[in-house]
Amino acid sequence: MSFMEKLEGYRKKHLDLVWEGSFADYLLLVKQRPTVAALAHDRIYRMIEAAGIIDRGNGKREYTFFSKALFGLEEPIQTLVEEYFRPAAQRLDVRKRLLLLMGPVSGGKSTLVSLLKEGLAEFTRTDDGAVYAIKGCPMQEDPLHLVPHELRRDFQHEYGVKIEGDLCPVCRLRLEEEHCGRMEDMRVVRVFFSEANRTGIGTFAPSDPKSQDIADLTGSIDFSTISQYGSESDPRAYRFDGELNKANRGLMEFQEMLKCDEKFLWNLLSLTQEGNFKAGRFALISADELIVAHTNETEYRAFISNKKNEALHSRMIVMRIPYNLKVSQEERIYGKLIEASDIRGVHLAPKALWTAAVFSILSRLAEPKKMGIDLVKKMYAYDGVSTDGLKSGDVDELRKEYPDEGMSGVDPRYVINRISSALIRGDKTCINALDVLRSLKEGLDQHASISKEERERLLGLITIARKEYDHSAKTEIQRAFVYSFEESAHTMLNNYLDNVEAYCNGFKMKDPITEEEHDPDEKLMRSIEEQIGITENQKRAFREEILIKISSLARKGKTFEYTSHEKLKEAIEMKLFADLKDVVKITTSSSHPDETQLKRMNEVSKRLIEHHGYCAVCANELMKYVGSLLNR
Repeated sequence: MSFMEKLEGYRKKHLDLVWEGSFADYLLLVKQRPTVAALAHDRIYRMIEAAGIIDRGNGKREYTFFSKALFGLEEPIQTLVEEYFRPAAQRLDVRKRLLLLMGPVSGGKSTLVSLLKEGLAEFTRTDDGAVYAIKGCPMQEDPLHLVPHELRRDFQHEYGVKIEGDLCPVCRLRLEEEHCGRMEDMRVVRVFFSEANRTGIGTFAPSDPKSQDIADLTGSIDFSTISQYGSESDPRAYRFDGELNKANRGLMEFQEMLKCDEKFLWNLLSLTQEGNFKAGRFALISADELIVAHTNETEYRAFISNKKNEALHSRMIVMRIPYNLKVSQEERIYGKLIEASDIRGVHLAPKALWTAAVFSILSRLAEPKKMGIDLVKKMYAYDGVSTDGLKSGDVDELRKEYPDEGMSGVDPRYVINRISSALIRGDKTCINALDVLRSLKEGLDQHASISKEERERLLGLITIARKEYDHSAKTEIQRAFVYSFEESAHTMLNNYLDNVEAYCNGFKMKDPITEEEHDPDEKLMRSIEEQIGITENQKRAFREEILIKISSLARKGKTFEYTSHEKLKEAIEMKLFADLKDVVKITTSSSHPDETQLKRMNEVSKRLIEHHGYCAVCANELMKYVGSLLNR
């Protein structure tokens, strides 16, 4: 389908959503679908819920609405949804609080708010998120505000909808002058939220306190019309174009709220608590909207230390948005940011982003108090990777040690800037992990705002990240070499399985040549099992587990393959690599490889390129680098 055809389809879809009718027609819609009369918090929660919820077990849930763009923040987001959005949607008192997201710079606060704004605009174009307003109202007002207070109890009994709020000054005047108080004749239209059109979504950003005007929030007098209408208290002489007016029924983002002049903050007191605000020479104006602000921890601490701010602080719900603490998710963050750039023609080698993520996460972690656990083990444990010395449940205990963990450390913006610097430097066609680490180190050398102690700490973490990459690089080459010796791996596997079967069943083995009987080869079995840390006490359970797996596959008509048991596969690869270590060392470090070595290197390079995401350049560099490591 061409772009013009898609454009025509888009226009038609939009026209199909357009609706206009009388207030009486709207009441029929309310009776059929009461959700069209929902308040802002309810609408936002239904939007989040509609995107999907994944149950991760143990009371942990992932909200798909956020997880498509925010990585590694599942727990803070679950807290945000279940302790704020859900109870607010149920009209509990928490909805009368201003939502303040507090966390370190570049931690995802702005992204989270952007998701809410973009999602809400899209949700109002669906049947479940449809919003209707009084036609011509500058605040896209809820049509149910037309119902007199004396009749609202009867209305709730019949329609099952509770009405909150009063008509804005403009609609109150129009109801009397244009329709003689006949609310059923007022026209109602469907509205679509849009930040660009300033409908249902607003953003307020503080500027110079000397030039900032409260009118930016609440609207202002239109002096050109005062002579026509004769009074500043005539709603026709007032522009209801402040952010609080335009964000009615939806969401307003208050950027860097705590940097704002106090008079702007106090204006939010009645809005959060009573659902109305003061503007011009009018009575309190009703507003139904989520106010979401964000700030960093330093400004927040300064704010709450000021006794004058106690009233506003009591009307806030503060949600902590820390840095992500999972390496795999941090790697996704960098990948997303690079994909959004225009950099082309430069290949990013596997493990380059992973190594940068290791450095970032280590900088955000606190030293564990538990004996035998260091930062690296803690890092892997947080990412769900099994680690020696950590049992099930230890991760939760580690998290409880430092409740503020993740509120400081290297921010993603710094890392992506250094990766970008490495990508555009010189004429390299491929960037590997070592290039990224070098760029990170150079960035620290140029960073004037960090202390000498912090710089030394971060340099130490770069060294640790390098060690982790070295281990990963060896493993990558190991697996590629083992593949070229796959026949040897299968032979070793079959030999091991024959001995395990004889051991578990308690019978002798027969030599295929002499036909002499002998005990199972314990030395062979242990040489493989020790590669993955199977102790003497664990060996029987592990061997029996292998036999159970073989039996299970046999019942399904399947054969136990080299890859059927992940731990055994890893053990055989490690054992084979240990046996082949000298071969790998000689092959990868030879400056003038012979024909056999060259053939083997080409096989390994082909494997790295076809199955592991390497290009010819970084595959060759990896082999040379691992060769130098093995020669140390």
